[in-house]
Amino acid sequence: MRKFIARPLPKPSARLVLLAGLGGVIAIAGLRLMTEGAGMPLLMAPFGASCVLLFAVPNSPLSQPANVIGGHAVATLAGLVLRQALPDQWWALALAVGLAIALMVLLRVTHPPAGADPLVVFAADPGFLFLIFPVISGAVLLVALAALFHRLSGTAYPQ
Repeated sequence: MRKFIARPLPKPSARLVLLAGLGGVIAIAGLRLMTEGAGMPLLMAPFGASCVLLFAVPNSPLSQPANVIGGHAVATLAGLVLRQALPDQWWALALAVGLAIALMVLLRVTHPPAGADPLVVFAADPGFLFLIFPVISGAVLLVALAALFHRLSGTAYPQ
């Protein structure tokens, strides 16, 4: 039972706690403000989970720019293709998530929050422009905001 409740991550410093939370606030607020300013969507729910990785564990391979941008792009594309090709059924949704995971692993751009992208695609049923706005453009801006934030805070990112 202890294995299930063990916490393998080291105890975080107060600085990490503060910077992780502040980074998430700034990144999501920034994307939302840019969305309003540009008049184009740059934000989607899985980006909140991406912020966890970008600001709490920026050293992780899963937090690196290629993984964040590539993972979201590949997973969303898988969702969009299968949403167009298959009926809106539970098994098609499950297949889209499984395909997204397999492609991310194959292409070495694994980013766990992107596993939710096919769920968003099936729920919203957007067109292929969704891949550009908000997915790729939003992911690029999210990584840029994280890089700037980490540079200003003295944290090495990207690795």
